[in-house]
Amino acid sequence: MSDSLFDDASRRLERALQYVSLSEDTKERLKYPKATLIVSIPVRMDDGSLRVFQGYRVRYDDTRGPTKGGIRYHPNVSIDEVKSLAFWMTFKCAVVSLPFGGAKGGITVNPKELSRMELERLSRGYIDAIADFIGPDTDIPAPDMYTNPMIMGWMMDEYSIIRRQLSPAVITGKPVSIGGSLGRNTATAMGAFFAIETIMPKFEYTPEKTTVAIQGFGNAGAFLAELLCLHGYKVVAVSDSQGGIYSAQGLDIPSIRQYKEVNKQIQAVYCKDSVCNIVEHTVLTNEELLALDVDILIPAALENQITEENVKDIQAKFIFEAANGPTTSGADKILEDRGVYVFPDILINAGGVTVSYFEWVQNRSGLYWTLDEVNQKLKAKMVAETENIWQISQELSISMRTAAYVHGLDRLGQAINAKGTRAFYAKR
Repeated sequence: MSDSLFDDASRRLERALQYVSLSEDTKERLKYPKATLIVSIPVRMDDGSLRVFQGYRVRYDDTRGPTKGGIRYHPNVSIDEVKSLAFWMTFKCAVVSLPFGGAKGGITVNPKELSRMELERLSRGYIDAIADFIGPDTDIPAPDMYTNPMIMGWMMDEYSIIRRQLSPAVITGKPVSIGGSLGRNTATAMGAFFAIETIMPKFEYTPEKTTVAIQGFGNAGAFLAELLCLHGYKVVAVSDSQGGIYSAQGLDIPSIRQYKEVNKQIQAVYCKDSVCNIVEHTVLTNEELLALDVDILIPAALENQITEENVKDIQAKFIFEAANGPTTSGADKILEDRGVYVFPDILINAGGVTVSYFEWVQNRSGLYWTLDEVNQKLKAKMVAETENIWQISQELSISMRTAAYVHGLDRLGQAINAKGTRAFYAKR
């Protein structure tokens, strides 16, 4: 079996193809990305030295509209990873019926090692290198791992300088003060929360009797943990890249978020105003968190966290993928055979791209919505598509992941067919 992340991602389609009637044109179009760009970004460091960073941008498919996808900064970013993420984004946009195709970008860098000025020079240098590859009607980047609204603001500003015109719709996830949308920073977590709230009543689970463990305490994972905690779910474990904490009685997530913002580490605490007191808890590794006996496990960190090597340790009854590609195809099959319900990334974390779409619409129209309007539109979208995929899953007796790909493939196939296929051109 190939070690390529893209090869593993492509296997997701194999079973779905049995349940949807696709033209050969559609299958052929989805085999390869439409365009791939690799760039070198020279950056003058604060000490006067010059470093050159590798950057990537992949536009996978634009049949349904301009491509859309985040930009991540991470030491392990590679062209294989970016291509895989662009592939997933193609299906994610189709699953939630956005008029976009899929794209992704990234830079191989540890952003924690850079000063703020070095980070700005790198971000602007990346846009300078890919400016002809992106645009409001071509490809619209957004934040991803270790990128944030300020970085998106720098990128939008740099693109506008290059084009000599203000171009807010070229980038989403910007600060609200320069064209960003209210609710964008919390959209991935909100979307996942709406999906969880739609699914769990089907199994007669109530929040008060549902235990949750979340791997990943970044923007999406931390806010999702807080949402679940505030709505009565018992969040018993959370972790970041350094490790995790566990308490069978449940954690006070708002206090933990407050503590981490100040101290840059996770501790089980109870905070009153600015005073935080450490409370009893168990320290555990990310691997131990994945193996906890909980009702819901939420991988919200990197891809390939649940693999054939550790899948036997998974005890959760439900897995909601807030991260991209956290479960390998091999582990997926084992979980399905064991009766574990896996709710896939291309649905569960689609809240981010959905509100990015809302931001793009607002930028182009010049009309801006309230936070309540954004969240209501997001809820309507996530609930409707979660129900659609659940119905497909039940009617065809297939997993939610396969059902999501069937749903996305059907929409992609219709769009590709609308431009003419062999069946059309072969007619006499």
